[in-house]
Amino acid sequence: MLELCTQYEVVEAGCDEAGRGCLAGAVFAAAVILPPDFSDPLLDDSKRMTPRNRERLRAVIEREAVAWAVEEVSPARIDAVNILNASFEAMSLAAARLRPVPQLLVIDGNRFRTTLDIPCRCYVKGDARFADIAAASVLAKTHRDEYMRRIDAEYPHYGWAKNKGYPTADHRLAILRYGLTPYHRRTFRSGAEEQELPLF
Repeated sequence: MLELCTQYEVVEAGCDEAGRGCLAGAVFAAAVILPPDFSDPLLDDSKRMTPRNRERLRAVIEREAVAWAVEEVSPARIDAVNILNASFEAMSLAAARLRPVPQLLVIDGNRFRTTLDIPCRCYVKGDARFADIAAASVLAKTHRDEYMRRIDAEYPHYGWAKNKGYPTADHRLAILRYGLTPYHRRTFRSGAEEQELPLF
């Protein structure tokens, strides 16, 4: 079982993102405030959960959370500011929508920047340690997967319903055959590093 949160004496929101390493699609982020009595044995880092359990937990979290929000940042914005900053922006947008306003943001990862006037702390592998961050990871992942299935209907050649925009061999082959779509990120950045998206 995960620890509910990092601090019990303040209103704490867990934050996480989904889609940083993709070649296509928006990056999504969620922020979640859980009630003090929240518990679900299936809750875990979303990457370690089955799709069925993620969808089940999405419904539970959205019903039982004190507050939750999900935001997305577009591929064009990702190209403009880089994927790391776009992830920070998405988490900030989600956290800004929460009511009550959290007194602390806890972030999955090792760094975070925001213009919000809310203290924040980062936890490496926080989504495998704290329930509020895990809940945010579930919402970010399930909302993004839903979005990728929707845009897959517009551009079915890329297999996004299956690969969710990640750089699988089939996805790269589809880019070679059909070119880039408006949903593809023209640059692929990881942290401070920048690589051009291979156009084959």
